[in-house]
Amino acid sequence: MSRTTDILLTALAPAFWGSTYLVTTEALPAGYPITLAALRALPAGLVLIMLTRSLPSRAWLGRTFLLGCLNFTVFWSLLFVAAYRLPGGVAATLGSLQAMMVILMAWGWLGTPVRAGAVAAAAAGALGVALLLLGPEAALDPVGIAAGIGGAASMAAGTVLSRKWQPPVSPLSFTGWQLTAGGLILLPMALMVEPSLPPLTALNLAGLVWLGLIGAAATYAIWFRGIARLEPGAVSMLGMMSPVTAVVLGWLWLRQGLSLLQIGGAAIVLISVWAGQRANRPCGFGNHGRSVVIKSSAA
Repeated sequence: MSRTTDILLTALAPAFWGSTYLVTTEALPAGYPITLAALRALPAGLVLIMLTRSLPSRAWLGRTFLLGCLNFTVFWSLLFVAAYRLPGGVAATLGSLQAMMVILMAWGWLGTPVRAGAVAAAAAGALGVALLLLGPEAALDPVGIAAGIGGAASMAAGTVLSRKWQPPVSPLSFTGWQLTAGGLILLPMALMVEPSLPPLTALNLAGLVWLGLIGAAATYAIWFRGIARLEPGAVSMLGMMSPVTAVVLGWLWLRQGLSLLQIGGAAIVLISVWAGQRANRPCGFGNHGRSVVIKSSAA
């Protein structure tokens, strides 16, 4: 399979993640973020484990729980904290810093070269997200900002370590392990800090099925497959497709308006994602000579 096909397939994951805001606000009860995160992760992980009939070996248990904690428990929890304490545009803009964090972490942990083009694309993408989502109501809450940055750092670390640690199983199995581990950590947290869920309606159940089977099981399997096949910096840039999809869905489904500034921001994001794929190509593709490269001594 060509690299272009791998990029397009991997981009489907964040594109579908862009539906999370719409589904959460329109189909799920408000005020139960950790409980809903647990219900999103744990059933999806168990379904994948049953389908693949694969459990992590004793040697992989520690890594599996660490990755599940970074990619799901910490990331989703801090994401909700940021969403509750900050306007959505501020939270999403902080989340877009993940691409820059991945570049630096991959340099330190994997020895991946830092290319000037990749750094510029990541910075331009964060600017595009800010133009797309930030509004005059943007406010700076210290706890919310810390949560937004912490969530981005958690997902960035999970992305790089998922590339560093590749078990000899399929992406479906690897995804099932991590979702189950993350859900097992989230469940007692939810029971301790949140009240019981009210009776769920058919719409609530449909929303949970969408976020669990599509927004977690299927998309994260695609995401971890892309992490295994593409450069970490290239994968992280694709994550910026999520806010673009969210805005488009808000325009189509909720009839939310789009300003010229937002349209310009979306264009910058899409161009930066394309540029990021070119800048993060392996050296064998010939773009190495056009980039400023900083080599790491890390193994």
